[in-house]
Formats: sequence, C-alpha cells, structure tokens
Amino acid sequence: MYLSGTEFRRSLSVGLIALLAVLGFIAVAVAALAGFGRLADAAAVLHEPYVWRILRFTLYQAFLSTLISVALAIPVALAMARRPHFPGRIWIVRLMAVPLGLPVLIGALGIIGIWGRQGLFNDALDLATLGRPLQIYGLQGILIAHVYFNLPLAARLVLAGLERVPQEYFKTAAMLAMPQRTVFRLIEWPVIAPLIAGVAGLIFMLCATSFTLVLILGGGPAATTIEVAIYQALRFDFNPARAVALSGLQISLTALVLAALAFLPRAGDPGTSASSEPGRRPDADHRASRGMDFALIALFTLWLLLPLAVIVVKGAGADLLGLLVEPVFLRATATSLAIALSAALASLGVALSFITAIGAIRALREPGPFFRGSAGAMSAMGSLVLLVPPIVLGTGWFLLLRPFGLTDAAAPLIVAAINALMALPFVLRVLQPAFAVHRSRTARLAASLGLSGFARLRIVDWPGLKRPVLTALAFAMALSLGDLGAVALFGGDQLTTLPWLLYSRLGSYRTDDAIGLALILGALCLILMIAGTRAPASGTREGKTP
Repeated sequence: MYLSGTEFRRSLSVGLIALLAVLGFIAVAVAALAGFGRLADAAAVLHEPYVWRILRFTLYQAFLSTLISVALAIPVALAMARRPHFPGRIWIVRLMAVPLGLPVLIGALGIIGIWGRQGLFNDALDLATLGRPLQIYGLQGILIAHVYFNLPLAARLVLAGLERVPQEYFKTAAMLAMPQRTVFRLIEWPVIAPLIAGVAGLIFMLCATSFTLVLILGGGPAATTIEVAIYQALRFDFNPARAVALSGLQISLTALVLAALAFLPRAGDPGTSASSEPGRRPDADHRASRGMDFALIALFTLWLLLPLAVIVVKGAGADLLGLLVEPVFLRATATSLAIALSAALASLGVALSFITAIGAIRALREPGPFFRGSAGAMSAMGSLVLLVPPIVLGTGWFLLLRPFGLTDAAAPLIVAAINALMALPFVLRVLQPAFAVHRSRTARLAASLGLSGFARLRIVDWPGLKRPVLTALAFAMALSLGDLGAVALFGGDQLTTLPWLLYSRLGSYRTDDAIGLALILGALCLILMIAGTRAPASGTREGKTP
C-alpha cells in the first residue's frame, strides 16, 4: 500500500484516537467498579456461599449446554456431509445461520411457545393423557435455549471441516468397499477431532456469558448466572458491593475462557482435492443409512423452524394494528432505531479507523516497537472487547453516573456505546478481509494516478467497498436493535427500547403483546439483514467478502 506522509499521519492518528476511546470507555467502567469505595464490602461478598453457588451454576450450565450442542452437532454435520445434493440442502445450511442473527428475545419466546407449559409439546402430551410434565423455567429451559442457538453454530463449523476433506479419500474408500464405521474412524473422525476443542470453547464462552436467555428462562436463585445476578443486585436489591464483586468474578471468568481459547490448537488442513464436486460416498449408499440421515436432517430442521413458526403464527394473531399505534411502541421504535444507527455508525467508524491505521503501519518497511504495538493492540480489539461483557460495562457506568443524577440523561449514549463495542468483532470480521483484498488490487493504481484523500475514497474505495461496508452497518444495526443486555440496567420510562418493551410485556404476563412485538422486531431485523446482504445494482466484486 502506498501512502504519503500526510496520509500516514492522518490514518495513524485516527486509529490511535479510536483505540484510546475504546480503551478509555472500558477502563472508566472497570475503574468505577474497582474504585467505588466499597472494595472491602465487595471482598466480603466473595465469601458468601450464594456467590459461589452462582459461579458453580454458571459453569455447570455452560458445560452441559456445550456438551449437548457439540454431541448433537456431530451426527447432524455427518448426515449433511453424506447428502450433498438433496433438494433444499442449501436452504438448511442457510437456516443454520438464522439463530446467530436472531434477537435472543425472539428465540426465547418461540422456545416457550414450543416447550413451555402451554406450549405445543405439552399440548401433545396432554392430548395423550400424559399431563404437562415439561417445565421450561430453570436449568432445563436454559439448556434447551442454549442448544437451540448453539447447535446450528457447532453443526455448521463441523460441516465446514468435513466439506474440506479431499474427495479422493472417499473414492479410495469406495474402491475398498469400506463400511460406514470405518469411513468415520479413518476419514471423518481425524477431521472432526481437532475441531471439537475450538467449537466447544467458543460455545462455552457464549453460554458462560449468556444473559437474556437466563434472565427469561432462569428459575430464580437456583438457576441464575453471574451476569443475571449482577443485574439483580443493582436493579432489584441495589447492592453495589455485590454487583462489584460479581463483576470482578465475571471479568476473571471471561479472561480465563478467552485465554484458554487463545491456547487451543488450530485444526489442521486435511489436504486438497483435484475435484471440487463431492464424489460417491460408500457410506451413503445403504438404504438404512439414507433413511437415518434424512430423518436426522428433518428433525434438525424442525428444531430450528418450529420456534420461528410459533412466533409468526401467534404473532400474526396478535393485535398488531393496536400495537403499531400505541404511543409507547412508537417511542420505543424510534429510540431503538436511533440507538441502533448510532451504535452501528460508531462501530463502523472505529473498525475503519483500526483497519486503515493497521494498513498504514504494515506499509512501513521497518515499523518501530511503538507502531508494532499499536497495530497489535488494534488487531486484538476484536477479541479484547469480549473481556468485559455488556452487563459489566453497564454496571460500571451506572455506578459512576448515579451519584450525579446523570443515569437517565446519559443512558442512550451509554447503551449505544456498549452496543457499538459488542458489534465491533463482527464488523471487523466483515471489513478486514474485504479491505485487504481491495487495497491489494487498487493501491498501486491509485498511487500512480495520484489519487488520495477524499478523491480516492469517492473514485476507488467507495465503489469497491460499498457492499461490505453496508453489510457490516446493517448487521451491526440488527445486533443492536435486538439486544437487551446493554439496556437492562437503564431501561424504564425514560429509556424504552423495543426489546425492553417486549421484556416488560412478557414480565406483566401480556404474552400476546410480547409475541406480536417479537414478530415486529424480527421483521425489522430481517429487513436490515436482507438490505445488508443485497447485491448492489452495479459495481465491482472487489469488496465482496469471502
């Protein structure tokens, strides 16, 4: 990449300002927790049996959720890998990504509609005169919800590994007439085994820091995680000492999990294939194998679709028109969209600042220790922002602002900033490879034409990078729009977002209204995701992300 001295200084300065802003926002929240003046009280809280019971439950439910998700994902991925050509397969693969972009509140309501006391599963058992034995609230509900959201993620990651297996392996297996168990032992398991640690670590991290699902489906003190306990300590008990102690415990737990993930071995490359088309699988020809695979795929598809179908059907039956004209709904929608747009723009601005600064530093022939350290810190921000979860950041800022009476006034800005940080890893993941490809293709030409600054942005960069930028913006907005974690501490009459309004209606047993709001919120997020992934009417393919 070719940069003038002025461009280098500008790129570096903007990147450093963004880095200091992110670190400063996090540091102020952590400092507010550490220096709240009640460290002795907070230390005393750590000796309470209740706190350690919460920690044990947090780890226990995360372990069980991870174990079940990974154990079920492997046979699903194997079945999908053995059946590469059946009609509708591409849509099932795409369906695996839906829970990742689905607001957690919507998924939770759909799960309640299927597995709740008045859900379809208990209705079927009741018709069979078996009563209504399934209770969704408590550990079993948390496990069902976590598996719903994480099973598709695990299956997709394992399937991606299996799809990289060279087809020559299966051709050789076919010539040798290997049975299914031998194909699994010699070909598939050596590919799956190295993936398990990374997949399990990622899912464990997601479950250990879960907030919204546990808040809705937890069964009281017996089924509470650390993040929910932090929320309860401030929102209901206003026990800052307990909130500070639990926040420190959560940060320590998150740091340990992130450190463990960093040291996990990476999966190796199974090799390359001379053919890109899936070949004949000797373990896919038997009728019993075919029947079992399609039955498993059908059950997996139903598992994903039924909660969504419940939201659509029951939401359509709610008084949508009445909801749409309620003043509180209109205010909540306006607030949610304003916060989501602000958070997405802030996240996009920080990500672009990091990317351009890192590119400028890497263009140097011999960058000094300061430049290398700055680039490394910016590159690590995509993971480091996960160190302090949203509820912990919110707790720090809540404790800092409350003595000055600024909680309500600053709440929208704080929520938008927290949402921006939580979207930053995704935005970086979308933009970094797109920028790398684009700059490698256009840097020499732009330099030879003397294009720089705004002229280069208008003529070269924007046409090539418009699609990934808009994709990142739309998905960051969707993530913020459906988030409850950041607004949980600040939500109320002064700050009402759509997720907070939905949660309030659910808490007051206005389930029909809650499902109607879930349908509306889901439609808004879907519109944003479609808009973000829509192909441009014209332009180049240079900005297309892999």
